[in-house]
Amino acid sequence: MNENKGQWSTKLGFILSSAGAAIGLGAIWKLPYVTGMSGGGAFFLLFVIFTLLIGLPMLISEFIIGRGTQKEAVSAYKKLLPNSIWGWIGRLGVVGCFLLLSFYSVIGGWITIYATKAVAGNAITPNLDAGSLFGEVTGSASITIIGLVIFTLFNVLVVSLGIQNGIERANKFMMPLLFIFFIILVVRGLTLPGAMEGVTFFLKPDFSLITFDSILYALGQAFFALAVGFSCMVTYSSYLKKDVSLPNSAGSVVLMNIFVSLLAGLAIFPVVFSFGLEPTEGPGLLFVVLPTVFQQLPFGELFFAIFLLLFLFATLTSSFSLYEIIVAAFEEKFPHARKKITWLLGVIVAIVAIPAALSSSLLADFHIFDRTIFDATDFLVSNIMLPLGNLCIALFIMYKVDRQFVKKEFLMGSQLSNTWFKLWQALMYTVVPIVIIVVMFFLITKSNG
Repeated sequence: MNENKGQWSTKLGFILSSAGAAIGLGAIWKLPYVTGMSGGGAFFLLFVIFTLLIGLPMLISEFIIGRGTQKEAVSAYKKLLPNSIWGWIGRLGVVGCFLLLSFYSVIGGWITIYATKAVAGNAITPNLDAGSLFGEVTGSASITIIGLVIFTLFNVLVVSLGIQNGIERANKFMMPLLFIFFIILVVRGLTLPGAMEGVTFFLKPDFSLITFDSILYALGQAFFALAVGFSCMVTYSSYLKKDVSLPNSAGSVVLMNIFVSLLAGLAIFPVVFSFGLEPTEGPGLLFVVLPTVFQQLPFGELFFAIFLLLFLFATLTSSFSLYEIIVAAFEEKFPHARKKITWLLGVIVAIVAIPAALSSSLLADFHIFDRTIFDATDFLVSNIMLPLGNLCIALFIMYKVDRQFVKKEFLMGSQLSNTWFKLWQALMYTVVPIVIIVVMFFLITKSNG
């Protein structure tokens, strides 16, 4: 047992770090383009509803397992149900986070390169061809690997310092800046001519645009947006004191995540509509469309640099949690070797990520089931392992963990009545597992179709 286990110094530090883990590529990159392709305001409304009804109960579940056992992901499940196959849920989370880092770090490297170019004043030029620039960054073996190494180094430096001095301190600095940068961009976007058309598209529901696929995408996004399924939040909440209300903390994280998603939409759609562009651009929205737009704005280079720094901060705060679940699992066995574990992990992640980093250059013609290495890893993690992790956690906490233990952790540190516990329990018993199975089936069949 690790007697030197760290703790969050404050409840705010925990909430900011947990929100930082959730607020990453999903909220700032994926949600805007999926919203643009799936009906605008109606899709966003469904996403909010599903986040509250499905994502929030799952987040509370991970908090209960982590804070209740005071153990990181692998040991937590073993402590609750020793000598059983359910202990593999934590291992699934560790492996999932490792694989996720192997392509997440590649995207983080792209953002790092873009942010460096923007700060140096080279990201937006008079004759900018944003598509060619994106191709130049992702298609160069040397550039992608340099970006990957720098991004990995950022993570290792922070995570190696521990919970309070590393992750919590970084999040207390980066999360407020993230909100400030977002507000600056939102205000700038809303002052453009024609901006309200973008606001209307994003916030006014038109359910005639919603399809069955859109509903299922909104359900999937609700899970992915909160970093649940790989037990990252089990590890984070294991550092939490017993006098903190888990439902209240989870509610704060969810509201912050929804607020950031709202800000992301308000920062992007007014600008896109103001310049008469289509919101259905897809994944290239941030790397191809927005640079073109910022190029035409007064002080566009400054605002683009702010946006990229925001994007980088969000990506880092999320990757910290991915590193922490793996580091914590090994630190449990080697309690005095955190720095060595973190540096070794960083080296391994960087090496394993190289094939994904080269998927648009030297290994572009190498495919696994008709997918590049990058896309195949993304599919395995996002469409199979993450929904499977959510399903296993939901079944574990409702059907295998002692009911009194769960109820005690749910109500501890809060003034909530037993009614709230029964509501959470009802959702976890019925709605959540069914929805996870439906989403998982949809994601696999849709991707293969």
